[in-house]
Amino acid sequence: MQTTFTKDQLRDPGTQRANEILRSCVHCGFCTATCPTYQVLGDELDSPRGRIYLIKDMLENERVPDEKTVKHIDRCLSCLACMTTCPSGVHYMHLVDHARAYIDKHYQRPLGDRALRWLLARILPYPGRFRLALIGAKLAQPFKRLIPDARLRAMLDMVPKTIPPVSRNDDPQSFAASQPRRKRVALMTGCAQKALNTDINDATIRLLTRLGCEVVVAKGAGCCGALTHHMGREDESHASAANNIRAWTAEMDGRGLDAIVINTSGCGTTVKDYGHMFRNDPLAAEAARVSGVAMDVSELLMQLDLPAGEARGLTVAYHAACSLQHGQQIKTHPKTLLKRVGFAVVEPADSHLCCGSAGTYNLLQPEISTELKARKIKTLEAKQPDVIAAGNIGCMMQIGSGTELPITHTVELLDWATGGPKPRALDAGNTTSSARAGEVPILR
Repeated sequence: MQTTFTKDQLRDPGTQRANEILRSCVHCGFCTATCPTYQVLGDELDSPRGRIYLIKDMLENERVPDEKTVKHIDRCLSCLACMTTCPSGVHYMHLVDHARAYIDKHYQRPLGDRALRWLLARILPYPGRFRLALIGAKLAQPFKRLIPDARLRAMLDMVPKTIPPVSRNDDPQSFAASQPRRKRVALMTGCAQKALNTDINDATIRLLTRLGCEVVVAKGAGCCGALTHHMGREDESHASAANNIRAWTAEMDGRGLDAIVINTSGCGTTVKDYGHMFRNDPLAAEAARVSGVAMDVSELLMQLDLPAGEARGLTVAYHAACSLQHGQQIKTHPKTLLKRVGFAVVEPADSHLCCGSAGTYNLLQPEISTELKARKIKTLEAKQPDVIAAGNIGCMMQIGSGTELPITHTVELLDWATGGPKPRALDAGNTTSSARAGEVPILR
């Protein structure tokens, strides 16, 4: 793609990077075939190629974003399926992130939209506040039909049936390996996950210590910044990221770390991009170090001696989170691990398509999100599994709000199969007779 940025414009690092990305696009349109919003809406401007044209025009002309441009960029899920499909290696993620930051700085949103985005940024990244908000939302659920705004109703729909108790495992501390230590790793405990499902971090700690890892929850680490980053609120997202960088480099410079382990794939995609986000910042070197050792939990588990197990007739439908399969290009590890410990694994049709969660997308774009959720659940249920597994809390909440099938994090099943407790979701869900009896694959 030909661009006409001036030398003065290219002095801005964000514009310079956008120029590189735009020039790599060859207009082929392969991205439209795998774009969820294009499949739902059928509008070229709701495809990556269409958005690229809008972003190019906006940045080159340094114009104030208009309502049309903002609408179509807001509709992007950042599922990054286009990056998996693109034959030219167009780094759409960096381009759309820059466009969102540009919009945040130059566009005056309607008051209601500004208020909602401000509220989300002030609540979701803070587990204590989020927990209080969940309690308030639960009280408001009986009055949902009286609420005119579809986005506010969507928030009420996402409230879990049971708000989990606070887990003290999320506090800064160290967990010793239960066998001779092989690795020392930092676990990112996240933000929203600590309010929505505390079992995931607990299962991760049990599983990793059982496999010879010392697990540390670093003091000062918290939200990865993804939730505000994808809303274009760059200052807030970078502040959260900087806290993590300082907390983890302190551990790296102290007793050392072999890995920073992340069990929420949306966070993992962002942490692995810290090196880019801070490339022109005084923290550039530290950010690059952090990104260099960041791993999804499935990547680390592939390095450890996970015991093999015998089949016990429990069928797991694996939902591939977009941030894992497209953002991090991790496609097979979770399925390999589940099969290794004895589960039968099936995948839904169109597994490359997003479930519609995408961070805050299901709250900001509920109509499109609901359509994508319905499609995803239909393909999952068609496999008639006993349980659904995923590697991202957002996907779990999204899918779980529309199906009676139990849904768990992959690590919960792996923890159970290697000696941990039965996942809580299986106690309430429809499972096979062996699963209801509490049986798991027998390990060799």
